[in-house]
Amino acid sequence: MPKLGMEPIRRASLIKATIDEIGKAGSLDVTVSQIAKRAGMSSALAHHYFGGKEQIFLAAMRHTLSVYGGEVRGALLMARSPSERVEAIVRSSFSHTNFRREVVAAWLNFYVLAQSSDEARRLLIIYQKRLRANLRHALRPAYGAQAPDMAERLAALIDGAYLRQSLGQGEQDAEAAIHLALGCLPKPSNTALSASF
Repeated sequence: MPKLGMEPIRRASLIKATIDEIGKAGSLDVTVSQIAKRAGMSSALAHHYFGGKEQIFLAAMRHTLSVYGGEVRGALLMARSPSERVEAIVRSSFSHTNFRREVVAAWLNFYVLAQSSDEARRLLIIYQKRLRANLRHALRPAYGAQAPDMAERLAALIDGAYLRQSLGQGEQDAEAAIHLALGCLPKPSNTALSASF
């Protein structure tokens, strides 16, 4: 059986360490040396694998987006109705994997970096488009032409809950965030579908 090379293991360690260090600092004001030390390796090795702090952070966000996307896809596979699809997306956004202090800090800093980094902006736009597309698709059966506007509002509420959490406003409460997001949805006017919402 072939042995797994050290490079994927070290890259994964650096990605985890990056998220942990940003969570600890609450900002991108961390050094490659701090990240490498947390990962148990030299900063030279970290530079070798990623090139620099921004590249390490972008790799960490790609990983975070990949984990989030996998959770959403898995939850959507289990959904049996339009309301379950909407709930699956919202619950995935606030799952333990995605709504922990260090990941929330990484997201906030990702938004900041996207203002000056083309690559971060591109990744952020991809995330935003996918989230809104998934929400529109899930909302359309019950809300028809209103689905795009409702998807925008719901996506903004999800982002807002992350912002509030990153600013330390209250205890981390995923269930409260889910309730707040889903509670913004009015009852659909289509009576045939309203039972599922």
